[in-house]
Amino acid sequence: MRSKETNELEIKLLLEAVYQKYHYDFRQYSEAHIRRRIMNRLIMSGLEDIPQMLAKVLSDESFASKLLQDLSITVTEMFRDPGFYKSLRENVVPILKTYPFIKIWHAGCATGEEAYSMAIILQEEGLYNRTTIYATDFNQLALNKAKDGIFSTAMMKEYTANYQLSGGKESFSNYYTSSYDNVIMDQSLKKNIVWANHNLVTDSVFAEVNLVLCRNVLIYFDKDLQNKVQTLFYNSLINGGILCLGSKESLRFTDLYANYSELDTKQRIFKKKY
Repeated sequence: MRSKETNELEIKLLLEAVYQKYHYDFRQYSEAHIRRRIMNRLIMSGLEDIPQMLAKVLSDESFASKLLQDLSITVTEMFRDPGFYKSLRENVVPILKTYPFIKIWHAGCATGEEAYSMAIILQEEGLYNRTTIYATDFNQLALNKAKDGIFSTAMMKEYTANYQLSGGKESFSNYYTSSYDNVIMDQSLKKNIVWANHNLVTDSVFAEVNLVLCRNVLIYFDKDLQNKVQTLFYNSLINGGILCLGSKESLRFTDLYANYSELDTKQRIFKKKY
């Protein structure tokens, strides 16, 4: 039986192989997250151990693609955490209204549900026509799904409840068309969304923006990588720009905390100081 130390070394070698061959860097992701995903793929694939998986990753691109999907984070939903979106309407929208043009970066947008949620809020607040939303992720399959804007009808009851709790002003059904077991998001919501491949781990500043949203992604990174990505966000924001993090994330213990004021402590909404 392999020791814990041997197992950890094998995982490190596997992640190094993924980085060297496919240029996706998971080496600073949370150890618990990575281990869980790798062991799940090991069981599903019927391989005996991680060295076998490493060999297969190097020789079989289709298998490597499956592992990359396992390691990426695609957990999302429309108006996730309605209290956050309610605070966004009340505390962030008034600030956005002071700008003639608005640029928003949705970092780690996964399959796009939260980017569409933002587009709906901006439309209801009369801001969408002067806004560009950059929705980015390194997972191309997730981005393709986001571009299509097609989601399961089974989720609409939950999404509608989220929308209503977030302070929605219309009937949520106005924003999509039903088609068999799916719904298709309204084309008007897509017109100002730019979908782009961007890797928070390896890529640099994406754009100079008024608002960055990256919710419940940093929890999968180790502390050093969290600090690196926080610096990336800081350098991407204009002075007075807004940073929105997830409910389990904070700036409080980072080097950058003193450079922000808190707009909503509970909802993790911060404003970059001038």
